[in-house]
Amino acid sequence: MTVDDSGSGTDAQGAGEDPLALRLEQLILGAERRYTPFQAARSAGVTMELATRFWRAMGFADVGQAKALTEADVLALRRLAGLVEAGLLSEAMAVQVARSTGQTTARLAEWQIDSFLEGLTEPPEPGMTRTEVTYPIVELLLPELEEFLVYVWRRQLAASAGRVVQGADDEEMVDRRLAVAFADLVGFTRLTRRMEEEELGELVEAFETTAADLVAARGGRLIKTLGDEVLYAADDAGTAAEIAMRLIETMANDETMPELRVGMAFGTVTTRMGDVFGTTVNLASRLTSIAPRDAVLVDTAFAQELIRTGDAPASEAAAAEAVAAAEKEGEEPPTYRFALQPMWQRPVRGLGVVEPWLLTRRNGAPSSS
Repeated sequence: MTVDDSGSGTDAQGAGEDPLALRLEQLILGAERRYTPFQAARSAGVTMELATRFWRAMGFADVGQAKALTEADVLALRRLAGLVEAGLLSEAMAVQVARSTGQTTARLAEWQIDSFLEGLTEPPEPGMTRTEVTYPIVELLLPELEEFLVYVWRRQLAASAGRVVQGADDEEMVDRRLAVAFADLVGFTRLTRRMEEEELGELVEAFETTAADLVAARGGRLIKTLGDEVLYAADDAGTAAEIAMRLIETMANDETMPELRVGMAFGTVTTRMGDVFGTTVNLASRLTSIAPRDAVLVDTAFAQELIRTGDAPASEAAAAEAVAAAEKEGEEPPTYRFALQPMWQRPVRGLGVVEPWLLTRRNGAPSSS
């Protein structure tokens, strides 16, 4: 969006562009190109420096002096600047809002366009190319997808706000105690050398879909997918453990999928722009790398949390004592979903010596409904 302050410029960007691409842009944006970056910034009442920061944060390339911006771009600049002027957002936070929104929607937009075109097997009229078919498809889908996007965003916002409100104190809005888990496909690098690209893509999509569905259904949050690996979080260790065991069990029952391994840790996590950071996350990642095939490793803090909540006994001896005590008092004996087996202590790069625990279902206990 960089430009000199003269405000001069022609529609140089549009001069060499495909007419269909320009028609698509106008359809999607709902407005024609009218402004150079300088003119847009001036109309919005913001400096060129701030306008450029917003534009780049959203993930868009500099357009020089071209008339490439619309009334919607001016309005967006004006709204962001207005939030800063009103003191509702700092300038740095406004840039973060632009960046997080841009990064998230960029991936969504790429996936949607690829999916629409990939799903086209035959054009509606003979002789039409897939590119030409894109316009009527986008024209039909645009209003519906826009409404659905807003609906899902509001739903997600409500869920996130609810979690924050239920936090113990204000510090938990940034640094929270969470269970964090990585689930990793075993031998994925070898698979990339043996499988065709299309087949590999289908495998990754099946894995991500399975993981996303299981995480959501059990009340966890999918943080991100990395092709052969997914990262998810949960507010409590029991939920994260149940998701991990279901992932292992589901993948093991699918002959088309590779084996899986999961590493989990429990502790303070820093959340930023929808992602998670910190020692707890790093530890979960390291545990994943040393986990056996079709197995789940957890750190000591995670194991202690499961014991504290009654999801797992400290040991089989402790479980037997608890059952005996309950029977003596005529009470219902405790039921444990999981079993924990301490493994050999070992050094973990960057984190010192850790004691992993192998997590399993206890004595074939059924998964929770």
